[in-house]
Amino acid sequence: MGGMSGPYIIRGSVSLPEAELMWRFSRSSGPGGQHVNTSDSQVELRFDLAKTEALPQVWKDRAMERLAGRMVGGVIAVRSSEHRSQWRNRETAAVRLATLLAEATAPPPRPRRATKIPRGINERRLREKKQRADTKRGRTGRAWD
Repeated sequence: MGGMSGPYIIRGSVSLPEAELMWRFSRSSGPGGQHVNTSDSQVELRFDLAKTEALPQVWKDRAMERLAGRMVGGVIAVRSSEHRSQWRNRETAAVRLATLLAEATAPPPRPRRATKIPRGINERRLREKKQRADTKRGRTGRAWD
């Protein structure tokens, strides 16, 4: 099957360094027949975010803050076991980690600039509201007596 299809790009020219990825394999639950009892197809990928030099310091600080609930000792872990093949689970875990880091290192969204509602829109809303009230008022039985 050849090697991994990396490098896994986080954003721009920054990618996950293969040397800093720690892989762990274990037996996966689920379908697979007798073969699943002997193969370690579940993959756990660990990445030491606190010690890495691959990310710019600003990104690293942002990711450490946003992923604080998912990390144990500065290490982020991702697990994959949905495929029967270990190789496909490795691919899935690496892509998942890269996506997670891309989202965590993304710059914060621009703050919303408050704008005033145009007078024409407000007047039209009030005019339509008055027409609706007149329509409903006209439905009462008083005028039919």
